Amino acid sequence: MKTYVPKVGELKKKWYILDADGKVLGRVAVEAAKLLRGKHKPQFTPHLDCGDHVIIINAKKAKVTGSKGQQKMYYRHSGYPGGIKGTSYNDMLAKHPTRAMMIAVRGMLPHNRLGRKLMKHVRVYAGSEHTQEAQHPESYPLK
Repeated sequence: MKTYVPKVGELKKKWYILDADGKVLGRVAVEAAKLLRGKHKPQFTPHLDCGDHVIIINAKKAKVTGSKGQQKMYYRHSGYPGGIKGTSYNDMLAKHPTRAMMIAVRGMLPHNRLGRKLMKHVRVYAGSEHTQEAQHPESYPLK
């Protein structure tokens, strides 16, 4: 018996909304990565983009546990010696409310060209308003 491998045209993509209001940042990112990869579908194939599109709203209201607000750091490097800079989670939330969620979702996807393609299927909004009403997104329940 041959193994079934879906064709790209056979895969149906849906749009889901995840509400991060009062939810833990990492838990929301896990569900978003699962939906983006397509691991919730029976025809999941690791090397194909068989996932759905994800809209994350209220990213500014996502919480972190413990004292991670002050202790969790996001680093970037300019490429020059001594060019490393760090930003705490609270500062990141104040300046760029959606960036912490995007970094969390990106870290849970494959670090290759498939992961870069999947990152184009996620939209993150700081508030409860989004601009994808024409796609008729469904609300996805978070635990």
